[in-house]
Amino acid sequence: MIKHVFKNVLKPLILLTFMLSLANSAWALNLDEAKSQGLIGEQSNGYLGLINNSNASAKSLIDDINRKRRAAYTAKAQKAGVELKIIEIRIGERLQQRAKKGEYVQRSNGQWQRK
Repeated sequence: MIKHVFKNVLKPLILLTFMLSLANSAWALNLDEAKSQGLIGEQSNGYLGLINNSNASAKSLIDDINRKRRAAYTAKAQKAGVELKIIEIRIGERLQQRAKKGEYVQRSNGQWQRK
């Protein structure tokens, strides 16, 4: 009975779950791809911004990365004993300087510019 359940129910379910997890990672947009495709760029405040508002995958990626960045910036600000805004601006400057040729950075006037 247990062999039958494993063979006919659990085994296909496990295989399907594995295949879906592979497909999900293969379709997911990563940061480098999104930047090189001009979907997202570095803002001066240390966070990613959306160039094209119609891309849901890019928006989801930005939300996830910005949430992690904010947590890291907050920890760094607390450790340094400075305001979060100072860390955000300093890291924002560095990230914009490190942006690769062809990637977007947001200027102080709010306009996006390709490096």
